[in-house]
Amino acid sequence: MSPFRNRRRLSVVAAAAVLTTLAPVGVTAAHAQVTRIRQGSAADVSRAAWSGPAYTMNGSGGIVTATMSRAIDAIRGGTGTIDVVVIAGSGTTTPECDVITGLAGVNSCTTLTLTATRDGNDAQVNTDVRNAEFVYFAGGNQCNYVAWKGTALEASVESVVAKGGGVGGGSAGHHVNSDIVYDACAASTTSAIALDDPYDRSLTFTTGMFRWPHYADTVNDSHFVERDRMGRTMAFVARAIKDGRTSGGKAWGVGVDRDSSLHIDRNGLATLSGGSAYVVLGDHQPEVAVAGQPLTYSNFKIWKLTNGQTYDFANRPTCGYYLKSVNAGIPSSNLYSGTPVTDCTTPPPPPPGGGSFTEVEPNDSRSAANDVSGHSYPLTVTGDMKSSSDRDYYAFTLNSRQKMTVACAVPTAYDADIYLLDSGGSTVTRSVNDGAGVDESASLTRRTSGTGTYYLDVEAYSGSGTADYTCTLTKS
Repeated sequence: MSPFRNRRRLSVVAAAAVLTTLAPVGVTAAHAQVTRIRQGSAADVSRAAWSGPAYTMNGSGGIVTATMSRAIDAIRGGTGTIDVVVIAGSGTTTPECDVITGLAGVNSCTTLTLTATRDGNDAQVNTDVRNAEFVYFAGGNQCNYVAWKGTALEASVESVVAKGGGVGGGSAGHHVNSDIVYDACAASTTSAIALDDPYDRSLTFTTGMFRWPHYADTVNDSHFVERDRMGRTMAFVARAIKDGRTSGGKAWGVGVDRDSSLHIDRNGLATLSGGSAYVVLGDHQPEVAVAGQPLTYSNFKIWKLTNGQTYDFANRPTCGYYLKSVNAGIPSSNLYSGTPVTDCTTPPPPPPGGGSFTEVEPNDSRSAANDVSGHSYPLTVTGDMKSSSDRDYYAFTLNSRQKMTVACAVPTAYDADIYLLDSGGSTVTRSVNDGAGVDESASLTRRTSGTGTYYLDVEAYSGSGTADYTCTLTKS
């Protein structure tokens, strides 16, 4: 999170109206009190069922009335009213509730300011949250918010979604609502820092807090174009994949710009209100993601949304993206725009500065392997599994202490595995992830002196077809 914090303001007139409802919660001598300010009705709404869930993902801390109103209407099913809770990690004022209480369909809005990890177990805090139909995390510092992982508050927020309510947040509150949270607990990072070293101390993550329906394997980012955060989101995505934080070897960055907001309905369809939002897909292992070295990652798939446009998180699209890469820490130009790919049967172009090679059959054995040793690297190799017993072999060479990393994007038509073999055909390492369309990656380093020959063996495990797999071979 940026060191700039959202300023929480309240007019003198509004302050006078709410000070009488201010009540300390869970006060002890050991830490600052929880602050509770309730606006609107003093009694909670009682209703048997709600029509959500619904979500708002905001690029900055303030409420975007278009998406908030849409979420409120979705949750209440067009009738009745709801109770809203705003959770903040600092401040004494109520800018979010000042806006929310003026919207149609709102019975009450309660601001809870929690200043310590233990506040996540406060009885009154959890009662307020469980009685609400929408929970909004304010801007501030997401490191404070992830501290509530494992407290009663986590389960209370999840109960709101489970009963058909909703959740949202802006800036830091947007971050905490993704599956993989960039928590900024050590320091805040920039695109330049993250691309130069994706394992810099400023890149820290929390997982296992919230995983909302249809929103798995996501990592959110905020103030996106305003603070030029595409590069760091690329690094977040690469790290999520490399560190095994995702469920299928893919990760989706969701970057929302200032004063923009995604409304996500109960079916996973996100609609943008405001300027712009971006979905950044990494669908293979990074070519180079090593501590102390610049990032290399070919062909991020990027969807750009403008006002009114949609992205379906339940049925994530396979076309309509543009491609951008990072080579030795240097990203492609014009990261925030590109020509969308509409024909997804055509393999993506090779990464910048590298070469490309299309398999030549027959290459079903080491003796018939396609020799790719003389090509430029990183090298994009394209082929297909023409039968359920197909094997494709590629020969390459490595010098002493040289490392080869292979990352293969596998189409959904079949399940393919990869093996890296030494000159005698023995397996040095392999990648055998289970499932059609699940990507594979592996690497090996030559430990002895001189130059040696090695082989990449791509094998069909199940299924077949003419859809291309794409393997990126990178030497380092």
